[in-house]
Amino acid sequence: MMVENFQANALPLLVGSLPLGDHGNASELVFKHTPEIPLWVQLPVYKEEGMIFQFLSGLPGLTVEEDKAFIDTTSKTFDDDLLSFYEDYMADAEGKTDPYQSRFALKADTARGFFTLTERIGLLPSPPVALKGQVTGPITFGTAVKNQNGMAIFYDEQLRDASVKLLAQKARWQVRQLSRFGRPVIIFFDEPALAGLGSSEFISISYEEVSACFEEVIQAVHDEGGLAGIHVCANTEWSLILESAADIVNFDAYAYFDKFILYADQIKAFMESGRIIAWGIVPTSSPENIERETTDSLIAQWEEKAAEIEALGIDKPVILAHSLITPSCGTGSLSLEHATKVLRLTKGVSDRLRENLRLGT
Repeated sequence: MMVENFQANALPLLVGSLPLGDHGNASELVFKHTPEIPLWVQLPVYKEEGMIFQFLSGLPGLTVEEDKAFIDTTSKTFDDDLLSFYEDYMADAEGKTDPYQSRFALKADTARGFFTLTERIGLLPSPPVALKGQVTGPITFGTAVKNQNGMAIFYDEQLRDASVKLLAQKARWQVRQLSRFGRPVIIFFDEPALAGLGSSEFISISYEEVSACFEEVIQAVHDEGGLAGIHVCANTEWSLILESAADIVNFDAYAYFDKFILYADQIKAFMESGRIIAWGIVPTSSPENIERETTDSLIAQWEEKAAEIEALGIDKPVILAHSLITPSCGTGSLSLEHATKVLRLTKGVSDRLRENLRLGT
């Protein structure tokens, strides 16, 4: 199990985005509030750092016209590009490509935050506990990216396969790069679209298809020795994630714990296998909630919710040891004032829970 190399111990962890225009300033905020597990930051003020566009490069048939990106399967070069894609995939999976020239490498023009993070790590006086990267999940990506006719590529088996492999290799590339620092590496697959699973919009997507996508991208992370997390910032069919090979499940514990705890048997099995729950206990969905909550109020909420998991037969010290504390989602759409408070609350809740862990309470 990959989690053997990492102890969560209620450490604080962020979800990718911040409402800033400077990656250096964003990095400062990250290292101030979550120095134990820093991550690279996405700044959605730049359209090229949007969660779909940021990971599009390398996909066969990619066409960008003005502000619109789509996959053109009618292009004269599409078949050759598809063949080249799979050749590159095979070479990359076997570690035979130049990491900086790879089709699957993150690029400075769309993922400046990644390179800001790696530059900063090299200057630290002592290494962090772990490092975090992220990739848009295969369901969110595949249902958002369209072909030339406006159909989501998830519904084209060939393009779905290519997109899953693209994301798997972009995750693999991050693990390889971050592993150079000798610390455990965590990669989150961000899956907001899973909130729509089972709805009329996604009625033709089967759970088996979702599971197969997850297994492929998670396996790529595991192959490189990393830990894989899945982040969903709303409600979903949690059994799909809890029964997957993911090491970490990250959910909005502030707003959706009552839905999450319905999967009691799967939660118990997940935690008994030594895996980690990342509690999105700090609200991000509304300024009113952010303004209202304090470290004390959020600790009280966490204690109440953790007691329900304890009632499943998981001892509280075990719950704490296998927990991370996160915001419920990214903060890129918030004001800087509210985003900063979210980071401050995340650190505050973590600090208090870690003190409890040390005291054995």
